[in-house]
Amino acid sequence: LLQLEQTSKSIDSSAHMITTARVPADKPVRIAFSLNDSPDDASSENFPLAFPELEQQLQPLPPCHDSKESMQVYKQHCKIAEEYHEVKKEIALLEERKKELIARLEQVEKESMDAAQLAKEYAELTEENRTLKLAQTQCVEQLEKLRIQYQKRQGSS
Repeated sequence: LLQLEQTSKSIDSSAHMITTARVPADKPVRIAFSLNDSPDDASSENFPLAFPELEQQLQPLPPCHDSKESMQVYKQHCKIAEEYHEVKKEIALLEERKKELIARLEQVEKESMDAAQLAKEYAELTEENRTLKLAQTQCVEQLEKLRIQYQKRQGSS
C-alpha cells in the first residue's frame, strides 16, 4: 500500500498550504494530514481509504474533526462517492447486457438470413421438382404412344 502524507504548514491563522505528490490513479492511496505542524497518525487511522476502487482525485478527503461543517461535507462526499460507485457498477452491468443483446441480435439476424436462404432454395427445388414431374409425365405419355405404335406394327406383320 502506497502511503502518501499531506502535511500542512500554517502561513497565518486562516490560511494553510498543502503539499501533494503525484500518484497514478490505479494505485490505492492512503491520505493523512494535519492542521498543526506535527502529523497525527491516530486521525489518519480513523479515515482509511473509503473507496479503494475510486479514482484518486474523486476520493473523499478526511475531514477536520473540530469542524462540524467539515464532517458534514466529508459525509456528503462519501455518500456521493457511494452513489457514483453504484452508478458505475450499473453502467458496467448494462454495457454487459448490451453486448449480450447485440450478440443475440446478430445470431437472430444470421438465423433469419439462413432461413431466407433455405426458403429460396426450397422454392428453387420445388420448381425443379415440378419441371421434372412434368417431364416424367411427358416421357410416360411418349413411351405409351411408342408401345402402341410398336404393338400395331407387331400386329400388322
